[in-house]
Amino acid sequence: QVQLVESGGGLVQAGGSLRLSCAASKSIFSSNAMGWYRQAPGKQRELVATMTSAGTTNYVDSVKGRFTVSRDNAKNTVYLQMNRLRPEDTAVYYCNVDLGYYIYWGQGTQVTVSS
Repeated sequence: QVQLVESGGGLVQAGGSLRLSCAASKSIFSSNAMGWYRQAPGKQRELVATMTSAGTTNYVDSVKGRFTVSRDNAKNTVYLQMNRLRPEDTAVYYCNVDLGYYIYWGQGTQVTVSS
């Protein structure tokens, strides 16, 4: 069993920054791929960024150059640094980890960007 807890969301003005955290209950990120997703009201959950176990990152076009995924293995935590935020980034942000036989999700953290 793995628990993922996101934190760091909040209200920010357009152009501002936030750093989200995804803390795991055990050491899993260094050996499993993870992803950041978001879901805006009335929309489907969408992929934002991924990080492989080796640390390779990928981003959807809409966040490239603005968002950065990083990892602290000692803290079992992955971060999503979000810069130059836009109103369209408003959503609940989730992290997940793919153990192969099961995908665990966190509970989400709300990010609201005001114009």
